[in-house]
Amino acid sequence: MKNFDGIIFDIDGTLTATHDLIFATFNHISEKYFNKKMSKEEILSMFGPTEDVILKDWMKDKYEDARETYYSFYQSQHNSMADIFPGLTETINLIKSKSIPLGIYTGKGKDSSFITLKEIDLLHQFDLIITGDDVTEHKPSPEGINLFVNKFNLDRERVLMVGDAHVDVLAARDAGVKIASVLWDSYHINQVLELNPDFIFYNVNDFAEFIKDNI
Repeated sequence: MKNFDGIIFDIDGTLTATHDLIFATFNHISEKYFNKKMSKEEILSMFGPTEDVILKDWMKDKYEDARETYYSFYQSQHNSMADIFPGLTETINLIKSKSIPLGIYTGKGKDSSFITLKEIDLLHQFDLIITGDDVTEHKPSPEGINLFVNKFNLDRERVLMVGDAHVDVLAARDAGVKIASVLWDSYHINQVLELNPDFIFYNVNDFAEFIKDNI
């Protein structure tokens, strides 16, 4: 039974195991400019704005140099430190084969988003990519979901947002679409569960079967 006419994915922790790469990249900056190693908690506390916004606030007059260093490290280490979760390439390809609009809505900036999607060879599969650089308010704002729904003139009841964080649940709820919380690499499990998402998945296989049954 076809229940979804449009599906939107987050990137980090949802499509890709990129958390360690992100932590390493921020620590590369911290160690280079401040001779200091940061904890995961310290890095996570900065999340929300795009990398460029974080770097501008953090690095001040060293921003331009730090920005170049950040993306150079992120790209050079991507192949060895991050990849798509096994099984999701096939799921994305299946959705695409059904001519269902596919979107990305991520808080990442455009540069890092495109690096990651190119590295996992999925950039060409998405019909609309909305990054933190493309919205005026980052998640939990539903702005990116609304842009996707409006572009493809979709019924909100038949749109699915797929993400690993509580902000994905809040954005989906505010936009009036369904939310599939995927918790195979989430740092927000308790916060997500407290929000009672529509669907919860702890492994890719169960999620893949769900998609097969609903498109």
